[in-house]
Amino acid sequence: MKHPGRRKPYRNGRGLFLGAVLGAVAGYFAGRALGNPAMGIILGMVAGSALLYRVNPGPWNRH
Repeated sequence: MKHPGRRKPYRNGRGLFLGAVLGAVAGYFAGRALGNPAMGIILGMVAGSALLYRVNPGPWNRH
């Protein structure tokens, strides 16, 4: 049963995109330092998009 006052966790496409971009950039530099920038980009995109998809990055799309 749903409770009327409970807020659902944030799900936002903009956070997903922003997290993927920021994660890719950070992952590129981390991967380059470790000798494999392509793998760093992939892991950074996955981690960044997953993190920012769950966290609300700003007051967008507030109704």
